[in-house]
Amino acid sequence: MLKGIHQKLEHQQTPAFFVHGLSALSRMVFFCALSIILMAVDAKLNYLSQIRQALIGGLHPIERAANIPGELIRDSKKYFASHNQLVQENYILKQQAFENSVNLQRLNTLQAENEHLRSLLGGDISIHPRAVLANISHTGRDPFRNVVIVNRGIQHNIQAGQAVVDAKGVLGQVTRVYPFSSEVTMITDKSLSIPVQVERNQLRAIAFGQSGNTLDIPYLPTNVDIEIGDKLVTSGLDGIYPAGLAVATVTKIDQDPETQFAKIISTPTAKVSHHLQLLILELPEYREAEKKSPSKEKNKEEAKPDAKNS
Repeated sequence: MLKGIHQKLEHQQTPAFFVHGLSALSRMVFFCALSIILMAVDAKLNYLSQIRQALIGGLHPIERAANIPGELIRDSKKYFASHNQLVQENYILKQQAFENSVNLQRLNTLQAENEHLRSLLGGDISIHPRAVLANISHTGRDPFRNVVIVNRGIQHNIQAGQAVVDAKGVLGQVTRVYPFSSEVTMITDKSLSIPVQVERNQLRAIAFGQSGNTLDIPYLPTNVDIEIGDKLVTSGLDGIYPAGLAVATVTKIDQDPETQFAKIISTPTAKVSHHLQLLILELPEYREAEKKSPSKEKNKEEAKPDAKNS
């Protein structure tokens, strides 16, 4: 009897714990074929775009959470690097501010002496033009012109012909005025010219805009006294630009003895292509008219009796 029991146990098979399906190679081939079919359908019919967007939207919080450690490390490195850079820049700016304050004291003294001498000689005291701050809205649509549009116009007492400057020097001139905006032509535009003089020897000339953000100074003889590095400033002879504003620096001189004129190229001092704000200066005739306006004379006459009564 025991022998029969053992025979029954020997013929029984061990039960399988896992159900064995297709082989690994078959599954790989199946899923590769399915992937190729899905990519082809998506490329041709674009059926999976919404599903892809939903999956990306659902995975976005997980991606953000996974990127947090890397962002913290990157932000900490950026913080310490920017902190050190700001400390160095602060030290340099403090030193420059100290030097500028000393130079400004000398400038104020020289300016006071100049105005005193002008008054003794009966000359007109120089008038500092007022300026209007403007923001650049956009550049001009014409690719062959170097113009920008600013957010100041007729409603802000802007007139065509006013000079435009930045902290470094002359930028250009207002050429067209609209009710709430104006068109400013840069000095590097071919249609604009500006009278200049060499700061070193007071040599006068006219600078014309050139392509490539440069200025050309034609009609000067080959033996002209001008050198690379000479600074060009406004001469003030045109009545638009106040005298003494920085315009450009001479960067290239071609003095060919066989030609009659020298080819002189200069680079603008102002940041023609790197600014977002600029200053629009008053016209000289507007300042003179305001200086001699009847309202001011009337106010002076009204102030005299008050002084007597006091």
